[in-house]
Amino acid sequence: MASFHARPGTNASERPGARAFASLDELMRLKERARGFSFLPRQPVHSLLAGRHASRLRGRGLNFEELRHYAEGDDVRSIDWLATARLGDPHVRVYSEERDRPVVLIVDQRSTMFFGSRRSMKSVAAAEVAALSAWRVTSLGDRVGAIVMTDEAISVVKPQARDRGAVRVISDVARANLALEHIRASPGAAGRLNEALAAADRLLPHDGLVCLISDATGEDDETARLATRLCAHNDMLAAYIHDAMEERLPEIGPAVFSSGAAQIEVDSSAGPLRDRFAQERIRWRGRLAELSRHRAIPVLPISTDRDVALQLRELIGQRSAARIATATGRPS
Repeated sequence: MASFHARPGTNASERPGARAFASLDELMRLKERARGFSFLPRQPVHSLLAGRHASRLRGRGLNFEELRHYAEGDDVRSIDWLATARLGDPHVRVYSEERDRPVVLIVDQRSTMFFGSRRSMKSVAAAEVAALSAWRVTSLGDRVGAIVMTDEAISVVKPQARDRGAVRVISDVARANLALEHIRASPGAAGRLNEALAAADRLLPHDGLVCLISDATGEDDETARLATRLCAHNDMLAAYIHDAMEERLPEIGPAVFSSGAAQIEVDSSAGPLRDRFAQERIRWRGRLAELSRHRAIPVLPISTDRDVALQLRELIGQRSAARIATATGRPS
């Protein structure tokens, strides 16, 4: 699917109050807003991570501690029936939760993300999702790392615990985001998506969580294969970053389309062209939905036109959108 770069006047960087870049200081300050949501298995009933259609998030692994006599109040599901038969009276197996779990954020900061028609660029929204996630993950005791995609390469941050882990991730994301000011679209940029997924597979052999934060540009059959490999031994979810102008081509006259390898200018006021664009977009979104559904990958739709922290709380948070709006004094 080709990316859309609008003419001047329709880009977020041209709008008063809109955000074209996310500074390190701004992303660091999001620590105070990283609450009210989590990626752990127990989710509120309205969360997109709850219910039979969502991924069964495994959370942290379990370590075997001991075999002991059954005591009143113990869960009967923990009874070790082989040991009970061998020893003559009921015994249970006791496990403790591992102290932490590695979480890897795949953060898209390619030139295709440098677009936005409302509150911010897609690249800024992705950076904010990454920062909020990093702060939240480490606040709950898990380790966080990242694979940051740019047009030129990917950078890998190994999972670390506490603030040190979050700061390393956020620093890499902020550096890539600010570099977008000087980056031109590269023919090899589309392939970075699969390169990042392959790197995540090497970094997390099992029992981790992979969170893809991207607009999914470059998705193909290899993407599906890599996602299947990751889901076999890890949990996976996706934050799909999108802008309203991408769903239907606006009537703005001449506009430039780019696939990274080539560009073409067309007249967006032509009705048949806008219809074909919308239909192609619907088909592409359908492919993404099929990919996620067949692999039980929950998808969190994140729009560029609204506050990212509020969107995360509404999608996987502990309070409904109405209560969030009441508490913050902002429209939901």
